Amino acid sequence: MEYQNPQPVVPNRPAASPAPGPGRTVISETAVAKVAGIAARSVPGVYSLGSGPSRALGAIRDAVGSSDHAAGVHAEVGETQVAVDITLVASYGTPLHALANDVRAAVYRAVEELVGLQVIEVNVEITDVYVPPPVKTTAPAAPEREALL
Repeated sequence: MEYQNPQPVVPNRPAASPAPGPGRTVISETAVAKVAGIAARSVPGVYSLGSGPSRALGAIRDAVGSSDHAAGVHAEVGETQVAVDITLVASYGTPLHALANDVRAAVYRAVEELVGLQVIEVNVEITDVYVPPPVKTTAPAAPEREALL
């Protein structure tokens, strides 16, 4: 469902600008999901958004220079309210409940400020924890010996 605002909402404009004319504003679920996805990714401790298959598709997109900011995010948009579901992978060492709370707060703030809809809930599902591979230490190279002729 898309939110359709029958009355124009105009940000604070300078007094000299003319009043807006009639019209309506439509904000799609995709637009809300992108705003929420960008906000969630900005939280330290979020490794990636989405579940296994969507992360694999995201890796392919990244390889070709494209990105999907709404991957792992689903938004349900009503007339004046929105609900957001986020699936993410956390970085190892990040407290998971605190991470979920930080993501929730960032999404609430971004959607309410940028989209202008009231956020009624943000559900966060942490599906995995990313553990970086061990750092490979390289042994110092043995000095090469000169061949005796």
